[in-house]
Amino acid sequence: MIINLVEYLEETASKEPLKIAVIEGEKKTNFISLTEKAKQLSRRISGSTAGLNRPIAVFLHKSTESVIADLAITYSGNVYMNLDVKNPESRILNILEKIEPVLIITNNTYFEKLGSYCPTSVRILNMDEAGEEHDADPLQNLRGLIDTDPYCIINTSGSTGTPKGVVLNHKSFVDFIEWSVQTLSISDNEMIGSLSPIYFDIYSFELCLLMAKAATIVIIPEQLATFPAKLAALLTDEKVNFIFWVPTIMVNIANLDILSAYPLPDLKKIWFAGEVFPTKHLNYWRRSIPGAVYTNLYGPIEITLDCTYYTVDKDFPDDMPLPIGYPCRNTDVLILTDEHLPAGVNEKGELCVRGTSLALGYYNDPEKTANAFVQNPLNNNYPELIYRTGDVVYKNEDGLIFFTGRKDFQVKHLGYRIDLGELEHVILNKWGGIKNGCVIYHLQKKEICLLYEGKEEISPAVFRKELAAFFPKYMIPTQFRMFEELPRNPNGKIDRNSLNQLIRESGV
Repeated sequence: MIINLVEYLEETASKEPLKIAVIEGEKKTNFISLTEKAKQLSRRISGSTAGLNRPIAVFLHKSTESVIADLAITYSGNVYMNLDVKNPESRILNILEKIEPVLIITNNTYFEKLGSYCPTSVRILNMDEAGEEHDADPLQNLRGLIDTDPYCIINTSGSTGTPKGVVLNHKSFVDFIEWSVQTLSISDNEMIGSLSPIYFDIYSFELCLLMAKAATIVIIPEQLATFPAKLAALLTDEKVNFIFWVPTIMVNIANLDILSAYPLPDLKKIWFAGEVFPTKHLNYWRRSIPGAVYTNLYGPIEITLDCTYYTVDKDFPDDMPLPIGYPCRNTDVLILTDEHLPAGVNEKGELCVRGTSLALGYYNDPEKTANAFVQNPLNNNYPELIYRTGDVVYKNEDGLIFFTGRKDFQVKHLGYRIDLGELEHVILNKWGGIKNGCVIYHLQKKEICLLYEGKEEISPAVFRKELAAFFPKYMIPTQFRMFEELPRNPNGKIDRNSLNQLIRESGV
């Protein structure tokens, strides 16, 4: 029975000491070296501060060092929280003020900059300098922990401008690992093309696969996300056989037909999550790499790691949405109507989740935690929390769940309730000249606005004529704007908050 995730790593390092754990360019680190360096750093952490289950921040770019730092924090019995080194100082300070980490781990690259604005109450540990080490065996730190203790904190956007720190525990990651190994055939020979930022939950899962299944993490330089051909070349050179990505970069690869030049023969497992993957772009991947297994996973950050999945085992027309599938093992999905009752077959409702996968809540924020993690309205007999995702879904006759949009993407326009996600799905699957796009509602002007990426501007008249074949007049956008590239969040998703602010300030 696994209680702490580094128990996986201890067993893996003893069985595969010389196997390569992390590849970063020309630098390759095997498991025995990785664990030794992590334990050494954990002794420095214990020498700097005493106690268990406290947040420790990591201020490093994605690298072998960041992997070592996260593992060292876990060995020390504490909770890692990876920060985005590109964030403005004000945002970093907001996070530090909210979470109050007892320590920040960094290196020479960021030490001086961090020290110039970091609160004096937070100690900074520089990995590149020698420091005091605690004498005790790092494994002794773990004896006081249980599996429901926190493993990591992942910051997600907050409506007040201060990110919310989502707390995920060891047990929920162990549960997801064991499920994915059994259900999705994770082997002992995975070469992971790691593209997600270190402050994203997919990265934390990749770290878990390194520990539990001796997976090799191939660190993909962040800048390659904007150079798909170089990215594909790296995957080829390193014989990557497993990727777990947000679909945006996969859409770009499809738009540029990169796979005709780089067929990626070693790639066998392709997972995607975080946003809708347009079916026509997925079909391009399936035609180009027919031997791979494609799995669509769904779940907000408050769920470890995802709560539903669908392995694409049949053909879908370009204009048909993919299902988000079925609940993962040991996870229950409730679809609730506005009256808090179970939705019927093909009836839309809010997707809610219960089970081991739920986060512990938001760190140092009991009010937001209480608003999001609520009593199951279908159970009045004993305390049972569910997480309300805000996502609108329905279940068909076969039990398959389909995502239709966000409750906050539903707008009231000209007296009609409109789901902006429905518009996006049709637009992105019907126009070859549109690489990506989103639909925003300008509340003050009462206008539906289409913002899209393309090489040549499409006239509003053409849009309106074509969309009239699919939608009533009241649903058709009235404003259009082309971008060479839409703004992205650090995790690769379209930055809707920035676009909303843009249209509020300047119109379309």
